[in-house]
Amino acid sequence: MINRLKNISLTQWMLISMFLGLIVGLTLNLYVKDPFIKNTILMDHIFYIGGNGFIKLIRMMVIPLVFCSLVVGVSSISDMKKLTRIGGSTIALYLITTAIAVIIAIIISNILQPGSGLTFTNSEPINNATINQTFADTLLNIIPENIIGSLAEGEMVPIIIFAVLIGIFLTKFKDETKNIKHVFDEANKLFMEMTGFIMKFAPIGIFCLIAKTFGSLGFDVIIPLLSFIGCVIVCLAIQMFVVYPIILVAITRLNPIIFYKKFFPVMLFAFNSCSSNATIPINLEKLYELGVSNEVSSFSIPLGATINMDGTSIFQVCAVMFTAQVFGIHFGLDMMLLIVMTIMLISIGTPGVPSAGVITLNTVMASVGLPLTTVGLFFGIDHIVNMFRIVSNVVGDAICTICVSFKNNYLDTDIYNGKKSPPYNKFEN
Repeated sequence: MINRLKNISLTQWMLISMFLGLIVGLTLNLYVKDPFIKNTILMDHIFYIGGNGFIKLIRMMVIPLVFCSLVVGVSSISDMKKLTRIGGSTIALYLITTAIAVIIAIIISNILQPGSGLTFTNSEPINNATINQTFADTLLNIIPENIIGSLAEGEMVPIIIFAVLIGIFLTKFKDETKNIKHVFDEANKLFMEMTGFIMKFAPIGIFCLIAKTFGSLGFDVIIPLLSFIGCVIVCLAIQMFVVYPIILVAITRLNPIIFYKKFFPVMLFAFNSCSSNATIPINLEKLYELGVSNEVSSFSIPLGATINMDGTSIFQVCAVMFTAQVFGIHFGLDMMLLIVMTIMLISIGTPGVPSAGVITLNTVMASVGLPLTTVGLFFGIDHIVNMFRIVSNVVGDAICTICVSFKNNYLDTDIYNGKKSPPYNKFEN
C-alpha cells in the first residue's frame, strides 16, 4: 500500500486533492450549519492558512524565478551566429503565433464571458491606477526608473524589460560576461529547485483553496469554472486547427491534413505527458519523418519548448479576463495592449516547473492591477487544461519549424507528401 502511494505522481496527487477539496467544500456548504466549526475553525483558519500560505510561498518565488528565467532564456539564444537567418525567422514566427494566440483568447473570452455571474469577496485592493492608465503611461511605465524599487514593489513589466536587456547584452559580450551568465544559470537552477520543493506542498494548498472556495460559494462556482475550461479549449482548438493550418498553407502550400495525420502520435504523447520538454525527442523524430532537416529542428524545437508557449499564453489571457469579469472590470485598448505585451515577454522565460503557467500568471495579474484572489481556483484546474495547452505548444513548435525549414530550403517536400521515405533514421541507435 505504501509503495503504491509512493508511485503516485505530483500531478495525480494534485488532481486527487482537487476532487477531495471539491467534495469536502460542497459537503460543508450543504450540510454543516454550525458557524463555529464551518467558518471559524475550518474556513477562516485551517483552509485559509493552508491555501493562502501555499499561494504566498509561490508569490515569494515569482520575481526571482521569472527574472532569472528570462535572463537565461534570452542569453541562451547565442548560437544564432551559426543560424542567424534561421534563428531570426524562427523567433519572429514564434512571437507572431503567440501574439495571435493572445488576441484570439481576448476575443473569445469577451464573447463567452466565463467569469460573469460569479462573485468573490475580495480582500485585496484593485489597482485602479494601473487599470485606468493611458497608453502613454503604459509605454512610460515599462521603462524601469529604479530597478531596485521595481524589484521591491513587484512591478513586473519593468522587471521583465530589465531582464530581457541583461540577456541581450550577456549574449553580445559572451566571453567577457561568461561568469555573470554562469551566476544567472546557477541562480535560475536554484530558484527552480526551490519552486519544485514548494510545489510538493501543492496538493495540500490546492485542497484547502478548493475546499474553502466551494465551502463558501457551493455550486455557484462550478458553472463559471466549466465555462472557463471550455473557453480555454475553444481558444486552443482555434489556434491548433485554424491558425496553424492557415500559416502552414500560406507559407509552404503544403497540405495540413498530412501533417496532423503523421503528427498525431506526438500530440497524443504530449497530452498524456503534460510536458513540452518530454516531447522534444519524439517531436524531433516525427519532424525528420516529415522531411525536416535535423539542422533546423534541433535548434527550433528546444527553443520553442522554452519561448513558444501559445497554449500557456491562451490560458493566462483567459484567466486574466475571467478575473476581470468576476470583479466587473472592463479593460480598454491600452490595457489590452499591455496584456499582449506582458504575456509575449513572459513566454520567453516561462520556467520548466510544474504549473509554470499558473506561477507566472501572478506576474500577469500584478502587471494589470488585478487581485490574485482567483489564482487558487486556477491551481485547482490547471492540470485539466494543461493537457490541452501542451498539445497546442507542441503543434505550434512543429508547424513553425516546418515553415522555417521550407523558407530556408531545409524541407524535403517529397518526404512530407509521402512520395519517398527519409534516407535513414537518425534517431535509431
